[in-house]
Amino acid sequence: MSTSVQVEPVMEKSYEGVGRCKCSFWFAVAHDILGILIMMVGVFGGLVIHDLFIYAGAIIIFLSLIWWVFWYSGNIDVPPEELEDDVGMIKLRNKGLTQTVRRMSGRLSSRIRNSFRRNDRSFREDSNRPGAEVSLSTIYDNTFASATKDIYKETLSI
Repeated sequence: MSTSVQVEPVMEKSYEGVGRCKCSFWFAVAHDILGILIMMVGVFGGLVIHDLFIYAGAIIIFLSLIWWVFWYSGNIDVPPEELEDDVGMIKLRNKGLTQTVRRMSGRLSSRIRNSFRRNDRSFREDSNRPGAEVSLSTIYDNTFASATKDIYKETLSI
C-alpha cells in the first residue's frame, strides 16, 4: 500500500515597501534629512560659523551612503541555485576543474609558506651560532663586520 505525499513548493517571503532591511533604509533617510537640515542652516542661517554647518551637513549626507549600501546589499535576491558552497552542493560539471584549481592553489601557497619558513629558520640558526658574522650599520652608513666573540666599542661624543 503506497501513500502519496504532496509537497508544496517553498515560496520566498514577499517584502513590500522598502524591502527586508527597513532599519538601514530609515537610518539612511534620517541621515539624509539631518544632513540637509544642517546644511541649510549653514547656507540660510546667517551665522558666523556657517561653513562649519555646511561641511557638517555634507559629511552627514556622505555617511548616509553607508546605510544606503547596507540597504541595497541586504535586498539583493540570489536564487538558491547560485548559493552553492564547498560543503557538498558543488555542481558536477565544475567538480573536476574546481578540484584541480584548488589543488594547484594549495600547492602554490604551501610552497610559498614553506619558503618563508625555511628562510626564517636558517636566519635564526645562523644568528645563534657562535662566531657568526653580523653586520652593524649606523645612521651614517658605516658598516662594520664583527664576530659575536669580539666586542667592539666605539666612543660617542656629543
